[in-house]
Amino acid sequence: MPPLITHLYTADPSAHVFEGKVYIYPSHDRETDIQFNDNGDQYDMEDYHVFSTESLDPLTPVVDHGVVLHAKDVPWVSKQLWAPDAAFKNGKYYLYFPARDKEGIFRIGVAVGDKPEGPFTPDPDPIKGSYSIDPASFVDDDGNAYIYFGGLWGGQLQCYQGGHDVFDPSWSGPKEPSGAGVHALTPRVAKLTGDMRQFDGEVQEVVILAPETGEKILADDHDRRFFEAAWMHKRGGVYYFSYSTGDTHYLCYATGTSPLGPFTYGGRILEPVLGWTTHHSIVEFQEKWYLFHHDCELSGGVDHLRSVKVKEIFYDKDGKIVTEKPE
Repeated sequence: MPPLITHLYTADPSAHVFEGKVYIYPSHDRETDIQFNDNGDQYDMEDYHVFSTESLDPLTPVVDHGVVLHAKDVPWVSKQLWAPDAAFKNGKYYLYFPARDKEGIFRIGVAVGDKPEGPFTPDPDPIKGSYSIDPASFVDDDGNAYIYFGGLWGGQLQCYQGGHDVFDPSWSGPKEPSGAGVHALTPRVAKLTGDMRQFDGEVQEVVILAPETGEKILADDHDRRFFEAAWMHKRGGVYYFSYSTGDTHYLCYATGTSPLGPFTYGGRILEPVLGWTTHHSIVEFQEKWYLFHHDCELSGGVDHLRSVKVKEIFYDKDGKIVTEKPE
């Protein structure tokens, strides 16, 4: 399948339906001579573009609305505007984004706009108590809003094992818990305040359970444990929490009856693609469900030059996500 966007490199697509169109909020890859490393220094992004389309027919053009936020516009940011997401509530649009602060620690910021395509005006400080990367927002049917986040290694999630607000630099780099019986690190979730700009209460762990045991996924289960790229969507009263397994390069999902979990592992939704990272979103549009993701085919396999793609996905009679349309 061809990329949706070919005039620049885009990755980590967060897709939403706003005002009858699909809006895509990706990160923006750029050329750099920084060598690949496990901290992700080669992903040296500095701004965000927003894209929209009225149809996911391959012949329908995707509109580039230009730069809607730049690192230089955010007082607390030093570098690396990584994977963002967006939400709509209170008549406003909210862009959530991770970036390194002046001390090199990832935080999550929020910027506000009047239109889904921006531009967005950032708050002067990151969300209090925020850390790590890959924010994914979700507004439930009852109006309550949540934000999911976290990413290992370069995303620094492993540096918060001693507490949700304590950064331990000794865990920086490609490290994570391991060993027999050790549970995998969990993604995080926080309810958002009514104005969508702060956490409403404590950050919580998102528990993912193994269906065969009912216990937490183990750290050494690299085919199923969380690594990064949290996403939440809801279908038929079921909450689907999906994520990337990182170094095993799968996209997986788990289901639950509450936006706070726990969630039970359900299976894979994408096999490994060309390129190290896998990051996605899932959205319903015109009565079909779509998986947005990225790979490095357009750049010929250059890891930090990725391109957004989309494919239709399906659900079987039991609500399991499948990649082929059921008979």
